[in-house]
Amino acid sequence: MAKKRERRAASRADNQSELTQRASAEKSSGSRVEADRKRITTSTATATTVLLLIVFPAISMIIYRYAPNTSTSSEVPYVHRRGLVDADINYRQVLDENMKTSENSSLRNFKNPVLAYITPWNSQGYDMAKKFSNKFTHLSPVWYELKSQGTKLVLEGRHNADKGWIMEIRRIGNAQILPRVVLEAIPVDLLKKKKQMNKAVNLIIAECKEMEYDGIVLESWSRWAAYGVLHDPDMRKTALQFIRQLGQAIHLVSLEQNRSQRLQLVYVIGPPRSETLEEYDFGPEDLRSLSDDIDGFSLMTYDFSGPQNPGPNAPLKWIHSTMLLLLDGVTRNRQKVSQRFSLVSTFTGMILLFLEVCLGGGPIVGREYLSLLEQHRPQLQWEKNSAEHFFLYSDNQNVKHVVFYPSPLSIAMRLQEALSWGAGISIWEIGQGLEYFFDIL
Repeated sequence: MAKKRERRAASRADNQSELTQRASAEKSSGSRVEADRKRITTSTATATTVLLLIVFPAISMIIYRYAPNTSTSSEVPYVHRRGLVDADINYRQVLDENMKTSENSSLRNFKNPVLAYITPWNSQGYDMAKKFSNKFTHLSPVWYELKSQGTKLVLEGRHNADKGWIMEIRRIGNAQILPRVVLEAIPVDLLKKKKQMNKAVNLIIAECKEMEYDGIVLESWSRWAAYGVLHDPDMRKTALQFIRQLGQAIHLVSLEQNRSQRLQLVYVIGPPRSETLEEYDFGPEDLRSLSDDIDGFSLMTYDFSGPQNPGPNAPLKWIHSTMLLLLDGVTRNRQKVSQRFSLVSTFTGMILLFLEVCLGGGPIVGREYLSLLEQHRPQLQWEKNSAEHFFLYSDNQNVKHVVFYPSPLSIAMRLQEALSWGAGISIWEIGQGLEYFFDIL
């Protein structure tokens, strides 16, 4: 196993080197980053420091049991022709180029599955899904919640569903529609009663049939962790059994628009937060338990940093180590299992406030990032340890800010990481980023 990891690490290092070979200023930039970071995190000055952490386009790894359309283009994408996939870029290039993409927006450059999340509160995502529809294999609008209502279960969210948008997506491309369903139902009510589990499965399948969806993306693990379900071995076993039951039932249903294809189930999982698994973490045993009944796992590889741990959003080494940890002990069909993953990256960010210690934070999106570039005209720097771009600026009160935000290079390196595992990507969410990011997909 050690030799295999060394070979994979060497291959990965070669890929990263190839992507950054044009970064002539990388060494000096890296040293500036370390110095600036030390000044920010260890300073005892009285000035308040704010860290703006912008999350990378949420990329998650997914593995699918079917073979997606892997036709890709030999045409060089616009961002590559303009030299934008580079460590050495400046704010003016971002401002001038962020709305420009290849003339043919339908060509795919990333051969593996691409799942894109879309939220009702950010309508631009619906437009991006239509404009770049052929770059996506799956679209997951964030529409549904399964809730407890007294002693009953209800599936809420039909009012969010946009049938006109669905029809347009189907008309212009082949992306499949898998709305996200979050299990908000009280776990004790759902998991301890066989009748309730059957009811939940039936509600979800009935909605897929009536709305002619291609399946769903299910999110429940983080909710169950919050309720303490995963600390109880018996409840954890029941929870896994429910997911398997749902997957088995979903796979019995043929699509109305294509009888040869079954409904699909993609499951959302969070990454471990340390080098060793905690009780509530999704681990290798859980992966093995579900792998026969799940079409893909959307691994939320972002939000690495936060108020208690300020810094970059999705360090590349952390993404790699997360996959190693999840696949630990998987020796049979390891490559096939890894292909079920989709690395999640996000277009959103976070503002972290400091006064000697971090006091809190909030999100920041692409349009706000562009506004900061226009206002402060900062020097963009490449942080090689995390493989992310960032910049520094001070506001009118001389308060220092640090902004981490995705760039064409940081995205390209995460796509390369996904490819090294044979995995796909997921993007959270496509209405909050910059348009030229899609040119790489």
